[in-house]
Amino acid sequence: MRIGELSERTGTPRRLLRYYEEQGLIVSDRSPNGYRAYDEAFVDRVLQIRGLLDAGLPTRIIKQILPCLNKPRIIHFPDATPEMLATLTRERDRMTERIECLTRNRDAMAEYLDAVRGNQHTDAEGEVAVRR
Repeated sequence: MRIGELSERTGTPRRLLRYYEEQGLIVSDRSPNGYRAYDEAFVDRVLQIRGLLDAGLPTRIIKQILPCLNKPRIIHFPDATPEMLATLTRERDRMTERIECLTRNRDAMAEYLDAVRGNQHTDAEGEVAVRR
């Protein structure tokens, strides 16, 4: 597929896809006219990269761990240094803390919505009004 289709299917701007390629996170074949061509597998790969970036991982770490995240889940990481393992442990722990915070915020918002919706009623004209 060409870069436009990959962009559309992943919701990732073309400029970012080019950046991912510059960083070695994805690769493309080039057609004779110079257009980039991506394998179907890069749809999932780009979504995975975006998720890792959203979680706060820098591209230099993402590049190192991407080979470990391929399916099937056979992990082969021959150059894992103690420093890299410590970095990944810190990042994992930071992600866990963020997930816990997001979960607390989601639950609080759900409780608020339930409470507000429980105090609503519909008047004779079908308008929603809040009971006080």
